[in-house]
Amino acid sequence: MSDVILLIDDDQSLRRVTEYNLAAKGFQVVTAASGREGLHQFKAQAPDLVVTDVKLGDMSGLDILSTVKKEAPDTPVIVMTAFGSIEMAVQAMHKGAFNFITKPFDRDTLILSCQKALELKGLHTKTKLLVHEINQLTGTAGIVSAGTTMKELLDTASRAANSEATVLISGESGTGKEVLARLIHQNSPRSNGPMVAVNCAAIPKGLIESELFGHVKGSFTGAVKDRKGHFSTASNGTLFLDEIGELTTDVQVKLLRAIQEKEVQPVGSDTAKRVDIRIIAATNLDLKKKIAAGEFREDLFYRLSVIPLSIPPLRERKEDIPALVTHFLKKFNAPAEVYFSDPALEVLKAYSWPGNIREIQNIVERCIILRKQNRIELKDLHLLVDKPSVSALSPEIPDGGIALEDVEKAYILKALEKANQNRSEAARLLKIPRHVLLYRLEKYGI
Repeated sequence: MSDVILLIDDDQSLRRVTEYNLAAKGFQVVTAASGREGLHQFKAQAPDLVVTDVKLGDMSGLDILSTVKKEAPDTPVIVMTAFGSIEMAVQAMHKGAFNFITKPFDRDTLILSCQKALELKGLHTKTKLLVHEINQLTGTAGIVSAGTTMKELLDTASRAANSEATVLISGESGTGKEVLARLIHQNSPRSNGPMVAVNCAAIPKGLIESELFGHVKGSFTGAVKDRKGHFSTASNGTLFLDEIGELTTDVQVKLLRAIQEKEVQPVGSDTAKRVDIRIIAATNLDLKKKIAAGEFREDLFYRLSVIPLSIPPLRERKEDIPALVTHFLKKFNAPAEVYFSDPALEVLKAYSWPGNIREIQNIVERCIILRKQNRIELKDLHLLVDKPSVSALSPEIPDGGIALEDVEKAYILKALEKANQNRSEAARLLKIPRHVLLYRLEKYGI
């Protein structure tokens, strides 16, 4: 299927000649004789390229350029004019024009410019698809942030990515520690190498040394051949050690030596092997408490935490919840018309999220699958709101605290929803006078 070019020019004869020349080169051409008609065709046809004159009867071609770049930033625009000047050309390029062509121009000049513009757009499209594919495979698209806390963390992680320093990521389960580790790896000089992820808690204690450093044939029962360890597998890349706090102290000693000396000794071997890797570790435990208890080596802690990154739990960054909901709606390919109602979003904000990002992802996926309509309501979250952690009567208070106003607002919205927006009935459900409810509604802008 040929590329579609939208040609906007109020000069009928020139428009016809230009249309003929472009069509002769295999392009599909849609024409417009005015700016208004051009914008209508742009919205209706979604062309691959826009070619517009500056002097149109009803508006400027530079206004066309601005509108196209606002609504479809990847669509290239070529600007033509018979009244060209350096100032106008600079203005067009600043607004995002691919090229600025002065009339009269020969046929080949315009055609070559169109071909190059479409080639560049094709390259951008392929790059976006590749990035999307990488994000789908690695999960790095899961880093979503609207608040300053996470933005500062991501900024630190971005700067850390350019170094070879070890990184220790701490945070509760489900906060996205591996996602952050992959983001650091992908933005590091080692991005062309592998990233090997190891869950230290999932490997039996008797096998952890062999898994990390490898072994030679016959070194223990079942070692029927030489085996590379994860340190060697991650050569020229990144080794991600998740749940690092679960390692026994004897393995910690060998891990410390491997990091310091940049060499490993496979189980049963007398020879050490050089390794070229970067270490990123993660934990959901308080390692300083484990150090005090004699369960984690202090020297290993400081070796791992050259750059410490702490991911806050979701309950401490409630401002990210709407953005996360939108992200997961897109991730699970929900139709564009599917959305969460304001009362539903308020309850999501009031919830304590013990499962963090993993839990909100599961909630959104479940709501998409089980929904009966495009608007996801409070009642669709019944498995969530029935949990005591979201109840205003719960004696449990999150470590990060919770705004009482958020809880109150959420329950006012729940009461209105249950009462079908009848304020008197909502006041009865909340066991408050109607005038108190009206005051609260005005206070919260409901």
